[in-house]
Amino acid sequence: MADVQDVFNRFYSEYKKIYNTCSTQDKAAKDIMDCRTAAMGGHVSQCDNCGHTHISYNSCRNRHCPLCQTIVKEKWIDARKEDILNASYFHVVFTVPDDIKMIIFQNQRLLYTLMYKTVSDTLAELAAENKYLGAQIGFISVLHTWGQSLIFHPHIHTIVLAGGLTKDKKWLCSSEKFFIPVKVLSKKFRGKFLHHLKQYYNENKLEFYGQLKELHNPEVFQSLLNSCYKKSWYIYSKRPFSSPEAVIEYLGRYTHKVAISNNRIVGIDKNSVTIKYKDYSENSKEKLMTLTGIEFIRRFLMHVLPKGFVKLRHYGILSNRNKKTKLELCRKLTKSIKILSKFKSLTTAEIFKMITGKDITKCPVCKKGSFKLKAGWNKMSLAYP
Repeated sequence: MADVQDVFNRFYSEYKKIYNTCSTQDKAAKDIMDCRTAAMGGHVSQCDNCGHTHISYNSCRNRHCPLCQTIVKEKWIDARKEDILNASYFHVVFTVPDDIKMIIFQNQRLLYTLMYKTVSDTLAELAAENKYLGAQIGFISVLHTWGQSLIFHPHIHTIVLAGGLTKDKKWLCSSEKFFIPVKVLSKKFRGKFLHHLKQYYNENKLEFYGQLKELHNPEVFQSLLNSCYKKSWYIYSKRPFSSPEAVIEYLGRYTHKVAISNNRIVGIDKNSVTIKYKDYSENSKEKLMTLTGIEFIRRFLMHVLPKGFVKLRHYGILSNRNKKTKLELCRKLTKSIKILSKFKSLTTAEIFKMITGKDITKCPVCKKGSFKLKAGWNKMSLAYP
């Protein structure tokens, strides 16, 4: 079955003849191509019962590789369950208009960070107002930059506690509906983002290339801002989750997602890649799309994040600095039972067994012995010993 690794192995050398890549994109591409191959290093193990020898190749662990997310995701979900409160949670999604998407693409680190900041400030300030909630809330935000067809579509998924801590240290629960009207959220988010965007422009912090070069003209840039102010920025809130545990399971789908999973790739031929996608304009109807291999890689690499960029962020009473104080107080106030981590002290092999039921330390030949490490090599070596 075809996967993202196959696409890169087949078309990446041709892609490089046409497009330039930054070091982070190049590393992601190389890691994807080398993942679980001899180039990434590995180890040789031998069964202590029958002597069967097994070679295991290392994973690349790149956050953009679809082969490397399962265990990481499950460990994250397991760890986050310790922070769950006995309360409702909402899923809120913040998007930006098409007019400024390419400005964000050309200024990724700066403007992705601005997206997080404006989401955080918008939620925290409105929740603190008595007419909406009058309390400090907690929320988790994760950035996604893609749509179903791999086009550039930056948006932030946020899981928000349906309640918060008041100034007199009491827990205040919100109604079953999201406590801040979507139109109010949209207007506040829009105003804050555009205010800071103009500030960055005046401070010469923004870069413009290609068709965006005309934005160096202040009048053209101001015209763009005026257009964005007139638009309603699309923000939506989904109904509360069925249980607190379901929140983390649900968020886990988003935290370690890459631009496209392997199971969406239908096939590859000598020139093109066919993928499945959902057409949201037709009630999420599943359709097929065929792209050239080079275009597939171009779209995929658009979603490689800047080096060291923090994708998952915690705010308010769920932030790291508040976990041992405000979060613990909220746990008592909401009578929440602390769910202990199942994976904290386990090895990767033990976690894999718990998730899949398969014991990768057992010999598949005699089914009695266990593998013992015989030799290993790293990805800098040319061959295994």
